Amino acid sequence: MPGPDSIFSSDELLRYSRQLNLPGFNLEHQKKLKAASVLVIGAGGLGSPVSMYLAAAGIGRIGLVDFDVVETSNLHRQILHGTKDVGRPKTESARDRLRDLNPHVDVELHTTRLTAENATEILGEYDVIADGTDNFSTRYLVNDACVRLGKPNVYASIFQFEGQVSVFGLPEGPCYRCIYPAPPDPGLIPSCAEGGVLGVLPGMVGALQATEVIKLITGLGTSLVGRLLLYDALNLRVQHLLVSKNPECPVCGRSQERREMIDYATYCTGEPAAAPNITESNHMIVQELKARLDRNEPVVLLDVRKPFEKQIADLGGISIPLDELEDRMDELSEYRDREIVVYCRSGARSARAVSMLQQAGFSHARNLEGGVLAWSDYIDPSMMKY
Repeated sequence: MPGPDSIFSSDELLRYSRQLNLPGFNLEHQKKLKAASVLVIGAGGLGSPVSMYLAAAGIGRIGLVDFDVVETSNLHRQILHGTKDVGRPKTESARDRLRDLNPHVDVELHTTRLTAENATEILGEYDVIADGTDNFSTRYLVNDACVRLGKPNVYASIFQFEGQVSVFGLPEGPCYRCIYPAPPDPGLIPSCAEGGVLGVLPGMVGALQATEVIKLITGLGTSLVGRLLLYDALNLRVQHLLVSKNPECPVCGRSQERREMIDYATYCTGEPAAAPNITESNHMIVQELKARLDRNEPVVLLDVRKPFEKQIADLGGISIPLDELEDRMDELSEYRDREIVVYCRSGARSARAVSMLQQAGFSHARNLEGGVLAWSDYIDPSMMKY
């Protein structure tokens, strides 16, 4: 039985016994974990292992920020959720899993999109921030808010077969902007949905991210402040890059000229800068395409997704994956003077394809805004999303 002054129940002591048996890890360290609060931003690929390992380790209060729902295409990597959770808000599914994993942890839900208006308020309630986002707009917002609030930002990101981990925002080290001063042009970097991600990759990277959180809270070991860890899953290679604080950084540098929070959602999801020749007249909304198809107008459809995507959701037409388009342009030569409507999953790859086509002389190429996702939302709800 625990003593009268113990803050742990018998079940907790049993639960954490293997951790408490570690050399150099004692009850005081476990008390620090129980007294700590961590905000996990994103309940997806990275948020799954991060929140699960932090809950299992005994973090006293875990907050989850996510506004999305569980989709079948999430399940190969987002292990917080199961098949029965498809269609549920990710925060609710995650809460149930974490409570089952460790009922001694308080789980708080923020089922909302993180914005410039609410970031300071939400992040300010927690000791450590674990950024597991999958988009640049939120990543820069989290960085700026952490610097402003003086909160450690345990950062991780994944793409295809590679990942990164570091700790930003502490006075002695750099922030994310010291390495990457500004977001990339919209449409230039494909998302995980478009570029793909190895299912086990977020498990590896997320475990490293959770380890950094625990080290910061307990004071054990040496954190990744001032180092950027690069993980290459295919070659099982780990590299460390030394990164230093940029004295001219507009957020954490000596001038700190950027004091107001900026919402990058519009910037990072706006008109693709990678397709500079695309004008408003070279876009088409799904409602217009549906009307023209219903009138049997001669519209040439070009699908620039990968072949497996066509098996999930298909609008028909010619299929040439974006990465093959440049070499296969001659297959479209007979349509040079006709209108070609290019589509993909969300409209990003098709925007790049339209730019390539226009530069090759296909002046009537148009981008289908929102791709098959928009078609599912506004035209045919039975079309599967992925």
